[in-house]
Amino acid sequence: MGAALALASRGIGTTFPNPSVGCVIVGDGRVIGRGWTQPGGRPHAEAVALAQAGDAAKGATAYVTLEPCAHVSPRGPSCADSLIAAGVARVVIAAHDPDPRTDGDGVARLRAAGIAVTSNVRAAEAEQQLAGFLTRLKLGRPHITLKLAVSLDGAIAMGDGRSKWITGERARAAAHLERARADLIVVGRGTWDADAPTLDVRLPGLESHSPRIGVVGRGDGLPDHVSQFPDLAALAADPALSVLVEGGMGLAASLAAADLVDTLLLMRAPILIGAGRTLGDIGLADLPHAHGRWVAGPAMMLGPDRIERYTRTR
Repeated sequence: MGAALALASRGIGTTFPNPSVGCVIVGDGRVIGRGWTQPGGRPHAEAVALAQAGDAAKGATAYVTLEPCAHVSPRGPSCADSLIAAGVARVVIAAHDPDPRTDGDGVARLRAAGIAVTSNVRAAEAEQQLAGFLTRLKLGRPHITLKLAVSLDGAIAMGDGRSKWITGERARAAAHLERARADLIVVGRGTWDADAPTLDVRLPGLESHSPRIGVVGRGDGLPDHVSQFPDLAALAADPALSVLVEGGMGLAASLAAADLVDTLLLMRAPILIGAGRTLGDIGLADLPHAHGRWVAGPAMMLGPDRIERYTRTR
């Protein structure tokens, strides 16, 4: 399953409108097929892996990071039916698929065909990978990640608004990797007008993973390739699975006040700014209400900077 999860990570940010799934097929003690969801959402991971395995898939075990889909679409057959037709003997699944077109029917169909099914293997890791897909189904909106580069004393810019650069080169490269994993990257109108950011991915080999660009705020003069969202409601209505918010301070505070931030990505630099700008008012009425909202995830050091990830509990 670890190999399937690693494969799924390759497609994140490129498979809209589908989630990125990984699949590994093992027969006679060796890997005979592997795949991940292809750009644009098709073929699915299982279809790619089964094509590699060919006739050797009969009697094999398939490891998939998401319950195989149970619905036929104009773009291809259901993965549950494809696994049955291939004659696999066992399917090991990480995460349950809450899509009403599948929602347990994939597992039921496999079992009805005499295939052994094991579920919830490394489910938490798979659900983290599938956060955009799951948020879309559960909350009806994209999964929103707010990225903030901060100093040790919590400032996100100097008093006059300058913020280039709080973190070092390695942390900024990690920010570009986050861009590559998003369907949409947005900034506030003030940041767009002040900085004219390109918001593309500038990592060798990942340039083609640059996401769609959006600006939140009203006003004219945006380029044709930039989506405009007049308010947060319009952003929440976008069909993207995952949104990365990079600035500015007003947009970040508004998202936090509206409780629309699902993941908080802090890139903390070992510097003190002093009289700098902070996030601002997020509508917190009482300090006890701030506790219990965020769960710390894995943290890592990139050069002198510490990268911290927090997930909103709901």
